[in-house]
Amino acid sequence: MELKAILVEDEAASREILRNYLTKYCPKVTLLGEASNIDEALVLIRKFDLDVVFLDVEMPYGNAFDLLDKVGDRQFETVFVTAYNQYAIDALNAHASYYLLKPISIDKLIEAVDYVSEIKEKENQLDATVLEPIVSQVTGKITIPLQNGFEVLQVEDILYCQADDNYTNIYLKEKRKLVSKTLKHFEDILSEKGFARVHKSYLVNVNAIVEYKKGKGGSVILTNGKEVMVSPSRKKELLSFFR
Repeated sequence: MELKAILVEDEAASREILRNYLTKYCPKVTLLGEASNIDEALVLIRKFDLDVVFLDVEMPYGNAFDLLDKVGDRQFETVFVTAYNQYAIDALNAHASYYLLKPISIDKLIEAVDYVSEIKEKENQLDATVLEPIVSQVTGKITIPLQNGFEVLQVEDILYCQADDNYTNIYLKEKRKLVSKTLKHFEDILSEKGFARVHKSYLVNVNAIVEYKKGKGGSVILTNGKEVMVSPSRKKELLSFFR
């Protein structure tokens, strides 16, 4: 699919390199404009219905995070392009879909474009569609340790699990259980039972999802009203659960 994009980079030489790479190696991308600072970028973002923004971190009179704060909720994906790897964590916290270091690797650029393309294709496919999870409602039980034994939980009653250091909070339909096991432990047990790791801190029951939001990194709303953020790196995996 076509990806409508803009390029935000204050250095003319860097803009030219990325523009040429996109033109030559990423035919899916249609560049609608370029900006050299956050004010110019904000004008373009408000003007166009974008799929992806290629965004440098350091710019005059502000940086990429200032720009995203001004934009607020957004429908487009973000690919950070920077010479500074210390911004990686901040980029993830700003729900970046991909993080590219300069000098740009053509292979990594193609990977970033393909990743965004797959996400957008799936989101468009699911728009105005009656969602049907690929994994049907599952039955079964799991045990959680107690001081003097164990407790048995119905898998279908689990809405989501949340990491708490080396513990996990298991949220059921009507109660919460704190268990002395890591979230990875429950991911290994429940991943084939319709549970998706959507964030480093969350494992959700796909059948408990009632709404998916595209904004920023994306989020899901569960049957109990809980909104859980979806990490950009986990979005593709989550969307694959639906058809």
